[in-house]
Amino acid sequence: MSTDGHEAGEDGYGVELGFAKKWVQCDLGARAHIYGVSVLHYHRQARAYRDVIVEVADDEDFTQNVQITFNSDHDNSYGKGIGEDMGYVETNEGKYMYCPKGTKGRYVRLHSQGNTSNDQNHYIEVEVYGIPVE
Repeated sequence: MSTDGHEAGEDGYGVELGFAKKWVQCDLGARAHIYGVSVLHYHRQARAYRDVIVEVADDEDFTQNVQITFNSDHDNSYGKGIGEDMGYVETNEGKYMYCPKGTKGRYVRLHSQGNTSNDQNHYIEVEVYGIPVE
């Protein structure tokens, strides 16, 4: 549901992952040059999501060519390094995050650990922008 192209705010168009540390993962089907990731966590109000990390890798287990393109985990609770990105604040229209030049991979994983309204993790839509590696 988080990659179906529907950004509607009605019930049934999003994924609630529950509490604590959670992630969603996208398989692009082939390795790609990735330029950015757009995320819409929640439609009804602006919220800040905690410990947001966006990773790109060549394999689904995230062991090969792992690149962190966004990290707002300021206390290193995920153990992936202290994040240097500003806290993740999203409007009800989502948020676009640029990826560093040279980012390549097949899989994109997005982590979060609750939000400022509750400890739930939500995803309505995830869009990855790039072109296939030739």
